Amino acid sequence: MAWNEPGGNDKDPWSGKGKDQGPPDLDEVVKKLQEKMGGLFGGKKGGGSSFGGGKLIAALVIVVLVVLAAIQSFYIVQPAERAVVQRLGAFHTVTTPGPHFLVPFIDKKTIINVDQVNKFGHRAQMLTRDENIVDVTLTVQYRVQDAADFLFQDADPVKTIYSAVESALREVTGKSTLDEIITENRSAVAAMVKQNTQALLNTYKTGLVVTNVNIQDANPPEEVKEAFDDATRAMADKERVQNQADAYANDIVPRARGAAARQVEDAKADAFKVVSEANGETKRFLALLEEYQKAPEVTRQRLYLDTMQKVLGETGKVLLDVKEGSNTLTYLPLDRIMNQPRMAPAGAVQLPGYESLEAESKTRKLEDAQRRRDEVRSDRDRARRNR
Repeated sequence: MAWNEPGGNDKDPWSGKGKDQGPPDLDEVVKKLQEKMGGLFGGKKGGGSSFGGGKLIAALVIVVLVVLAAIQSFYIVQPAERAVVQRLGAFHTVTTPGPHFLVPFIDKKTIINVDQVNKFGHRAQMLTRDENIVDVTLTVQYRVQDAADFLFQDADPVKTIYSAVESALREVTGKSTLDEIITENRSAVAAMVKQNTQALLNTYKTGLVVTNVNIQDANPPEEVKEAFDDATRAMADKERVQNQADAYANDIVPRARGAAARQVEDAKADAFKVVSEANGETKRFLALLEEYQKAPEVTRQRLYLDTMQKVLGETGKVLLDVKEGSNTLTYLPLDRIMNQPRMAPAGAVQLPGYESLEAESKTRKLEDAQRRRDEVRSDRDRARRNR
């Protein structure tokens, strides 16, 4: 008879167990697992199952704590950061960028960003050295320089830098005039505020460094603002006119110096010319003297003829053809003849032989002029050879 037929007693031929057996009990499975784990950690099978389960939980807790301690002990500092390490609450060291290790449950770290630049503004009305009131608005940029001092030396470094900026600004403003702060020396005032602020921060050991101080605005009181604006425009006009004057001077002075240098060179050339001509005349006179000493009469006659030729050649002359033995006194209008010797107007009186005398005079003048040019040229050549 088959096992699953009526009368077969519901027996399973493979398992040998009855059909009424249900699924395994979950509590029994957990109990068996606890017994096995208890035996693994030194407990006994059977009655010591509770004690073995407690050890298992304790072991798991220890493993978890070890893993957490390892994770908490290892940390990495970024390039823009510094880590301040405290050991048992006291300052221990400042670590640089890179991986680092902490003693678990003993050391504590605080990460500080030392490259981040912070900024704030400040505005105040202050009294200047010349007893004027000025309204100053400035911006301050700062960052952390010493992470340890920033955390432990000052209770509130940010509040301290606010107070230091105001104190330094009042000190510098009290030592400056209103014009210096508003127009003339604003950049120097900002630099002095930065310097004094940094000195105060170093005194209080805040660990902060001021990177920049910029005066955004500086105005007089509203009651006198228009007058100061007029003064500012007048100063701008003054600078503009002065720049124009400098430009004009830079243009005219070099040209005047060039003209002066040119005149000096011309004067030197004229002096050289005069000296050379004088030397030439001197040498010519000495040569003439030498010839005179050889033949005084001939030389004297020649000098007389040359002189008369030169004198008569440059003056007007009137020649009369008077018959021999005539004692008649002839009246000549010399003034009209001398004033109009060449025009020969109709009806003018012309003496006999006047045309030939005029032509001869022109020829002689041309010859004299050519001779003088030749003499000057020869004197210059002689002077040049003597140099």
